[in-house]
Amino acid sequence: MRASFVFSEVLTGLRRNVTMTVAMILTTMISLALLGGGLLVVRMIDKTQAVYEDKLEVNVYLTNDISANDKDCQEDPCKGLRTDLESNPAIETVEYENRDEAYKRFKEIFESQPELVKLARPEALPASFNVKLLDPDRPEVIVQSYSGRVGVDSIADQSEFLQRFFDALNGVRNLTFAIALIQAVAALLLISNTVQVSAFTRRTEVGIMRLVGATRWYTQLPFLLEAVVAGVVGAILAILLLTGAKLWFLDGVLEGPFAAGVVRPIDGLDILLTAPWLLLTAIGISAVTGYVTLRLYVRQ
Repeated sequence: MRASFVFSEVLTGLRRNVTMTVAMILTTMISLALLGGGLLVVRMIDKTQAVYEDKLEVNVYLTNDISANDKDCQEDPCKGLRTDLESNPAIETVEYENRDEAYKRFKEIFESQPELVKLARPEALPASFNVKLLDPDRPEVIVQSYSGRVGVDSIADQSEFLQRFFDALNGVRNLTFAIALIQAVAALLLISNTVQVSAFTRRTEVGIMRLVGATRWYTQLPFLLEAVVAGVVGAILAILLLTGAKLWFLDGVLEGPFAAGVVRPIDGLDILLTAPWLLLTAIGISAVTGYVTLRLYVRQ
């Protein structure tokens, strides 16, 4: 009987303050969707870093005359450079890639962008040594030792590009979290105001219940549950919003990078693992805010 009364009071409160309830739900939804988006970006970064950790290389690009005239790296200075690299104790593997192979790999990477492939020519791509280090965090071993050597045109450290790439992703994540924090503050204020208004509009009923012996906790529980229910609804809508954004927006916008393996895609499992955190966050924030509001502002 008591439980049915509490739930009926919760439904009454949600209907009575429907505009504020809707505003609270929508604000909570946006805040949690942004928080979930940030968490999904973190998962995408972690998965992408795991893929690249074992593939980081230093590319030693050769001069145009070697690229054009020594396709199989059988003559000096290409042969000498290869021998030197293979005997270096800091290097794990050395792979020679001639101009034709570089062009073939270029076409595979940008297969989803045929207009870019049409503009490229094999002559524009140099031959190179793709060097994998025993310690990927020490590319200076190659840069310092081989820069300026005869036959070497330039040296590219893939970790520098990846660091800039991950810095950009981290920037997106931080911006998302910052906006989510602002939205969370707005949601907290709305929850607090909704609880206060709901308690005020039913102050007579609460006063009567207190006179007939109802405990303070029992009279305030419906208001607390109203906040929690609105928070849970907002969390569910946020999860649906993230799912829709992945299916109808993200998968289309990043289809090329996903297909090329440049970044790891966000899949359904990522959203499934993020969803409980959003629900727990919604319940925790709503319950704590509602409880504090009742203690501070509602005296009956």
